[in-house]
Formats: sequence, structure tokens, C-alpha cells
Amino acid sequence: MKRIWTGAFYLAIPAALAVGGWQGWSWWSWANAPVTSEEDAAPVQLEIPAGTPAGQIGRDLEELGIVRSASAWNLRARWLRWQEPSGGFQAGVYRLSPGEPMTDIADRIWNGQVVEESFTIPEGWSRQNMAAYFEEREFFSARAFLEATTEIPRDRFPWLPADLPHLEGFLFPDTYQLSSRGTTPEAVVTQMLSQFEAVALPLYEAAENPPLALTLREWVTLSSIVEREAVVSEERRTIAGVFVERLDRGMKLEADPTVEYALGIQQTVDRPLTLTQVAVDSPYNTYLNSGLPPTPIASPGQASLAATLDPEETEYLYFVARYDGTHLFSRTLAEHEAAIDRVERELSTQ
Repeated sequence: MKRIWTGAFYLAIPAALAVGGWQGWSWWSWANAPVTSEEDAAPVQLEIPAGTPAGQIGRDLEELGIVRSASAWNLRARWLRWQEPSGGFQAGVYRLSPGEPMTDIADRIWNGQVVEESFTIPEGWSRQNMAAYFEEREFFSARAFLEATTEIPRDRFPWLPADLPHLEGFLFPDTYQLSSRGTTPEAVVTQMLSQFEAVALPLYEAAENPPLALTLREWVTLSSIVEREAVVSEERRTIAGVFVERLDRGMKLEADPTVEYALGIQQTVDRPLTLTQVAVDSPYNTYLNSGLPPTPIASPGQASLAATLDPEETEYLYFVARYDGTHLFSRTLAEHEAAIDRVERELSTQ
């Protein structure tokens, strides 16, 4: 039977499409809207394992109350895949808020904007200090970090001195950002070596005449002792100058921090080094051994590295700590012994 379409029918078609389009847009606006309007909505941390399908991510987010609709999530996933066929949602740990639009959340996971951890390594810390810090922060175990620092990646960092037993001194002290999916001892070591390469190595390479013709290893070793001795920045070059002068004269360095490193301790005003401790048999004990220790004893910062390349020309050969950050410097042993007596008297009156 032949159908006769009336004008009223043709008028109804665009009206129906308009209604359907409005309903679809209204649904999408609802689905994309933040679950909550609270600006300080508590974020949720979600770990997405590698290979998790887009649909499963959407269902997990809906169940956690981060997005309103897993179906809308799937539509967004198709749109992103159409725009970037080779892309995909990336594995990792994300901190997501129900106060964000669904499309923003999808874009973040698509682009792999994972949670980042920050860590700060102060100047003068040893590998042991760092290991304890990372374990306390629950990054990884102290043992795992120490083991990682015994692997010498000269294939990636060919400037590292040969025959290093560990990376002490070359792990540059700084504040770092590390993505949660890369929080491994090896990743941390790589970042710190890269920072040494970027900040410290150029100082040495630009030095036209390093004092005593120090090698890279010797430079970092001496700088680490300066770092552990110097507290007041104004004294840093003077302390470096004292050590350079002693080395030049063939005198032992007699630096307390080398004994502390050998024993794994740190002296205090109440617990100074004893004569027995100063006599410890160790290649790091610069009271017993001439020259520099076999390796650095800590991670020197940029200021100590620079001071060792440009030490103050001085007649001082000795110094003693006053335990307020400053030191008394002396030219002769007699002056030094008098300075020690002065410090002891000052401490006894406190």
C-alpha cells in the first residue's frame, strides 16, 4: 500500500532529533560533571596495573565515586583512541578527586600523569644516611638501596672513576621528584648520578688548574671531607685551604669525619671522639694514614665542591671546632693546642 507522508510528519522529524540531541547532551553534561562540588573533596589514590582494560578502569572509578558513569567513561575512551590510535590509558598510581570533571580525569590517566614522590638529600649525607631515610619513608629497604649503590653504571655514566667499590660521594644532594611507578633504588641512583653529571661534573671540567692536580675521585673525596667539616659558609674555602696545604706538605689530614665514617658514628659535644676511636685501624682513618681516604665519605654539595677547586691560600694548618658552627684556626701546633684548651674552657662554662 502506498504511504502518504503528511507535512506534519516531516515537521516532527527535526523536532524529535532536537529532543533526542538535547537529552543526549544533557546526559553527557551530567556524566562529565564532578561528582561533588566541594573544592576540598578528599582525593582517592588508585593504582592501575599494566594492561587494565579501559572499561575496568571506568567501573573502578564509578565504584570509588570518582566518576558518575562508567558508560560515559567508555565514550571518552573511544574518543581519545580515535584522536590517538596508538595511545592508551597508562599504568601507575594516580591521586584523583571527585571534584574533577570526568574528561579531565580521563586525560590525566591517558597521559600518564601519575603521582610523584619528592625526596630531599641534604649535603653531607652518606649512603647509610640515605638508606635509612628511604626506608623510613617506605620507598624501599635500606638494604636494597645500599646494594643498588654498589652497582657502578659506567656504561651510562662513563665519567665515573674506575674501580669504585660504591657510589659514595657521587650521589648528588638535592631535592628530587620521582614518579610513583619509578620509585626503585635504581631509579633514585640514576637521578642522583644524572644530577651530579649536570651540576658537579661541569665544575671539575671547567677547572683549568685543580689544586694538587686532583683527579675526579680525589676532588670529590676531599670535597666530602670539607663538607663534613664546614658548617659556616664563610669558612668553607679556609677549611679547604687548610687541607690542601697539609696535603701539599705531606702532613696527615687528621680529620675527625673520616674516623666517624670508619666507625659509622657521629660525635657530639657530649660524646666527642675518644683516643681509642681515633686509633681505629681503618683505611679511612686520616689520623693514621697519609693522603686521602680510598673513597669519599659523604655527598658534597656544590659549595664544597667549588671551594675545593678554589681553596683559600692560607698559612693555617690546624683548626678546632667550637661546636657553634665556627672553628678556631691556627698556624702552628702550639697555637692549635692553645685553641683546644680555649674551646674546652668555653664548653666547661656553658
